[in-house]
Amino acid sequence: MSDHTPADRPTGPDGDLTVDAPEMPEPQVREKAAHSIAGGLALLLTVLGVFVGIALIIVGGVLGSGGNNGAGVPLVIVGILAVIGSFFCMTGVKMVAPGEARVIQLFGRYVGTIRTDGLRWVNPLTSAQKISTRVRNHETAVLKVNDAYGNPIELASIVVWKVEDTAQALFEVDDFLEFVATQTEAAVRHIAIEYPYDAHDEDGLSLRGNAEEITEKLAIELTARVQAAGVRIIESRFSHLAYAPEIASAMLQRQQAGAVVAARQQIVEGAVGMVEQALIRISEQGIVELDEERKASMVGNLMVVLCGDRAAQPVLNTGSLYQ
Repeated sequence: MSDHTPADRPTGPDGDLTVDAPEMPEPQVREKAAHSIAGGLALLLTVLGVFVGIALIIVGGVLGSGGNNGAGVPLVIVGILAVIGSFFCMTGVKMVAPGEARVIQLFGRYVGTIRTDGLRWVNPLTSAQKISTRVRNHETAVLKVNDAYGNPIELASIVVWKVEDTAQALFEVDDFLEFVATQTEAAVRHIAIEYPYDAHDEDGLSLRGNAEEITEKLAIELTARVQAAGVRIIESRFSHLAYAPEIASAMLQRQQAGAVVAARQQIVEGAVGMVEQALIRISEQGIVELDEERKASMVGNLMVVLCGDRAAQPVLNTGSLYQ
C-alpha cells in the first residue's frame, strides 16, 4: 500500500526527486478552524427567544385590548423583533455529520471550516457549504496507450483518496472531483509510456514484472499532481493490464517462445551434467575402454536421448562402430 501526505514536492524513498510532474502554484488559501459554539445550546436559546417573543406579543395584545395602548404597542413590537431575531439566529445552527465538514464563508470571504460533528452555531450572516471528507475510490476507464517499446497496451487503475484540506478543494480548483479524475488519467498515461509491458533486459523495470515499484511511483506522481486540490492519495493500484487485442496473440507467441527457450536451456544444462557423470562412472568402474571417437558417439547418442522431444527408438548394431 502506498500512503503519501501532500508536501511541497514529493520525493522517493531515498530522498531524491523521482517525480516528473507539473509544478503546481502555491495555494492561496489553506484550511483553518472556524469559530463556532455548541449548536444545542444555541438552538435552545433561539427556541426560548421565539416563545418569549410570542409571549410578549400576547401580553401586548391583551394590554392593548384593555385600553392601555401605551404599554401594549411597545411590547408587541419587542415581541415581533424577538421572534424575527430568534428565527434569524436559528439559521446559524449547522448540522455536521461524521465524515463531513462545513466550509464557512462570510460575504464571499473564507473564514474557516467546521469538522466537529453534531450541531454547531456560527454567525447567521455566513454561508456554509458541505464537503465530504470520507475515503473515496476512483477507477479510471480502460486506457489504450503505447508502452516504452511502442507496443499498444490497455490499462486501468483504482485510486483511493480523501480530501485533506477542504479550503484548497473548494477554492484552489474549479471542481476537485473532476480534477482528481483528470489528473489520475494523466498520471496513469505518463507511467505507461515510461515503462514497457515486459522488459527485454533482466534488470529493467516493467509494468507486469515490477508492479509494486510502478504503483509506488504512480502514487507519488498522483500526490504531486493533486496536492493543489488539498487531496491525499492513500493507495493506487492497476486494476487492468494487458496487451491490446491487435497484438495480444503475437505477444503471447513471443512469451511462449521465451518459455520454450528457457526450458530447453535448462534441459541442455541437465543433459550435459548427466552425460559427464555417465562418462566418469564408466571410466572409474572400468566397464569399457572408450577412445575419443567412441566417447563422441556416446555423448551424441545420450544428448539426443535426453534432449529429444520424442521417446528414443532403440537401434541394434550387429557390427562394430567402424563398420
